[in-house]
Amino acid sequence: MGKSATARFEGRKRTRTARTLVRIALAFVLACLGGTVAEARVGVVLNESLDTSLARITGAGHTAVYFSRICPASPVKLRLCRPGEEGSVISNYTTLGEDSPYEWNVVPLSIYLYGVENPENRPLVGSEKIKNALEERYREKYLEEYCENESCRTSKDAEWREMVAATLERSLYIFSVDTTLEQDKKFIEMFNAEPNVNHFNGVTRNCATFTARILNWYYPHSVTPEYLNDFGMSSPKAMARSLTHYALKHPELQFDITHFAQAPGTIKRSSECRDGTEQLYHSKKLLVPMLIFADHELAAAAATYWLTGRFNPVHEAEWYPNVEASQRAAELQVAERDNEDAVAKELREEARDERELIYGTPGEWRRYRDELASAEDETVAEEWVGRTADLNHTIQRLNREGRVKVEPDGSLWLEIAGDNERMRVGISASNILGRESDARLAYELLLDRDERVVKSPPHSRESMREFRADWRVLEGARKRNLISFAREETPGSAGQAGVATGARRAEQFSRTAAISESGAGN
Repeated sequence: MGKSATARFEGRKRTRTARTLVRIALAFVLACLGGTVAEARVGVVLNESLDTSLARITGAGHTAVYFSRICPASPVKLRLCRPGEEGSVISNYTTLGEDSPYEWNVVPLSIYLYGVENPENRPLVGSEKIKNALEERYREKYLEEYCENESCRTSKDAEWREMVAATLERSLYIFSVDTTLEQDKKFIEMFNAEPNVNHFNGVTRNCATFTARILNWYYPHSVTPEYLNDFGMSSPKAMARSLTHYALKHPELQFDITHFAQAPGTIKRSSECRDGTEQLYHSKKLLVPMLIFADHELAAAAATYWLTGRFNPVHEAEWYPNVEASQRAAELQVAERDNEDAVAKELREEARDERELIYGTPGEWRRYRDELASAEDETVAEEWVGRTADLNHTIQRLNREGRVKVEPDGSLWLEIAGDNERMRVGISASNILGRESDARLAYELLLDRDERVVKSPPHSRESMREFRADWRVLEGARKRNLISFAREETPGSAGQAGVATGARRAEQFSRTAAISESGAGN
C-alpha cells in the first residue's frame, strides 16, 4: 500500500469513527436535555409478498413509508415525535375499511412491527389468534372513533388490520436516509393540510406511487418506477431499488437497511417480493403459459430482468446494515476508482467481518443447529416430551389448545387447560421467563421457535446478532426448567441437591453454546 493511499485510508477511518462518536454524543446530550436528535430518518418500507388473492400471481408485496421523527397525532394526522417515541409508519391500501374513506393511516413503528407499543413486549411467535388479539387491542385503543361500523370492526378485509403486527405475517425491510427537522416540519404541515380521501387504483395510485410521492417530496427523483420491469406500473421493489441507487450516489444521506424477519409460528411464511419481469422469470405458474402463447415476449422479459431488474433485498441488507457500512461502500468505490488495491482489499475485509458479525456465517448457523438437536434429544431422554416430533409441533399444539390473553401493557400470554389446573406461558419477550410462565412450556416453546429460525432461509430468518440474544433466553429457560424438574423429582432436602445438579447442567449447556458462538467465522 502506497504511503498516500495508506494516509487517505487511515484518515477516512478516523473520520468515520469521529463521526460516529459525535452522533452518539449528540444523541446522549439531547436525550438528557429532553430534546430530539437533529438528524432523523425517512425510508421505504418493503413488505414481502403474502400468498393471498392477487399476490399469488404478482408476488409484488407491499410498500409503506417510515419516519423516525414523525408520529401519529391520530391515525389520520401527523405530529413531531416526543422524546422516547420511536417514529411511525404511514401507508395506504385498497380500502382501510374505516367509517370514512381515508387514503392513509399512520401508526407508531412498534405497533406496525409487533402490535404493541413497547418492543420488549413483542410476541416471540406468530399465529392468527395472536394477530387477531393484537388487532382488536389496537382497534379498541386507537380506532374507536374511526371504526364504528360493523364491517370495520369484524371484516377481515378491512385493511387497517395490515397496520398491526406486520412481522407476524411477513418479513420486511426499511431502506432509510436522513432528514432535517425543517423538512419534517414542512412535510407534516403539508400532509395534514391535504384531504385524506381514498382514490386508490392498482396502476396509477397504488402503494408504490404513494411511497414515491412522499420520498420524492423529500428528495426529488430519489424514488422512480421501473416501467420496463413492471410493465408500465410502479411496484414496491422498484421503490426500494431506486432509493438504494440514489442514496449510494449521495453518501451524505447516511443510508442504511434494517431487516425485520417474520416471527416463527403457524402463519404461512411470506415470500420474497418481485417486480413484473422477475415474477415472469421465476414463477412456474406463469412460465408454461408464457412459453406456449408468448415465447418471444418471455425472452424479452427475461433479458430486461437480467439487465436492469436484479435486486436482492437480503444481500443489500447484508451490505448496508448501518450508516457506517454505506460510508465504507462509498470509500470502497473511491479506492477502486483510484486503483488503490490495498485500501480496497482492507475495506472489503471490514465489510465481510461486519456482515459475519451481524448475519453470521454458514458454520455458525450449523453449530447452533447442532446444539439445538442435542437439546431436543436431551428433552426427549429426560421424558419432558414423548418424542422430538412432539417438540417440533409445540407452537401448533399450544396455539390450538391455548387461549390468547393480552395484558394492558401489550404483553401476551397463552392459557392452557391442564389436567388439574390452568397453565399459562408467556409468549412475549418480556414475560416468557417470568415467574408466572410455566417453565416446561416456555422451554419447549423456545426450542421449537429457535429450531424454526435456524432452518429458515435468509429472507425469513432474523440476524445472527438477534439470534445470539434469543439463545441467551433459551439458556435461561433451560436452567429454569432443569431446576423446576429437579424440585419435582426430588422433593425435600434431596431436592436441593437436585436443584444444584440442574444448575450445573444448565451452566454446561451455556458453556457449550459459548464455545459454539466463539467459533463463529473461523
